[in-house]
Amino acid sequence: MADRKKKGRDISGILVLDKPLHISSNRAVQIVKRLYGAKKVGHTGSLDPLASGVLPICLGHGTKVSQYLLASDKTYQFTMKLGQTTTTGDVEGDIVDEKPVPDIQPLELAALLQRFTGDIQQIPPMYSALKHNGRRLYALAREGVVVERPARGVTIKSLTLKDQTADSISLEVCCTKGTYVRTLAEDLGYALGCGAHVAFLRRIVTGPFGLQESVTIEQLESLQGDLNGLDGLLNSLDLALQEYPVMTCNDIDRQDLCLGRQVQVDGLMNAPLIRMNDLSGNVFGLGKWESEGRLAPVRIFA
Repeated sequence: MADRKKKGRDISGILVLDKPLHISSNRAVQIVKRLYGAKKVGHTGSLDPLASGVLPICLGHGTKVSQYLLASDKTYQFTMKLGQTTTTGDVEGDIVDEKPVPDIQPLELAALLQRFTGDIQQIPPMYSALKHNGRRLYALAREGVVVERPARGVTIKSLTLKDQTADSISLEVCCTKGTYVRTLAEDLGYALGCGAHVAFLRRIVTGPFGLQESVTIEQLESLQGDLNGLDGLLNSLDLALQEYPVMTCNDIDRQDLCLGRQVQVDGLMNAPLIRMNDLSGNVFGLGKWESEGRLAPVRIFA
């Protein structure tokens, strides 16, 4: 029988990449996998080729926390080009409508941004990775097919004006999982009566990670072959889970939890998920509170 064991290093951690323009998230993952010689690598949610910025890439056991980073809040900086609507909602698409840009007064714009802050409904764009009857929406869109997409609720936690010109508006948005910035720009443009599309998009924060923790592909390439240097750029799994309260477990409880058993503990907090650390302060999994002061394992990383 053929040996199907994966080749590569058993290296774990989270690399915060400043993804450049014009490459896909999957391409970025392959570059990181090659440089690290890692067995297992994955990202935490796609960033469009026409967008740059924070893309956490998980290696080894780090892939086990990717779903939690995927669910975390994101912050973007983006520029809307006013007066033009495109097929894709960004500069890559064909212009389908043009309208004159009105004179937008500061108070009017401030009121509009306030209106789009909080819980809102968005209709996902056709050019997205969502599926309809098993097919990606973007594949249908490229064939000229448009299907009905149900609106989805998202939360805009903040929407701040950064700059304004006669035909563009630059904003910073902090939003929950599933928010489409292209749709937000289109909806704002529609509300202004002139239409809009995204001309610039940069993600500056994903969960606990920001640009200050990020590295570029050029920095990684400069360390090619220096595994110690590359490994030194990795963040711990613990850092990715900082939003969850922590419970320190003794060696016996840790062993039981890793075997899928519940343990009796004191001082449990009523939280959806609890970060479980060993006595050395290293996270080994996530748990949840059960009745009568018991901690149950949800996901084990070690």
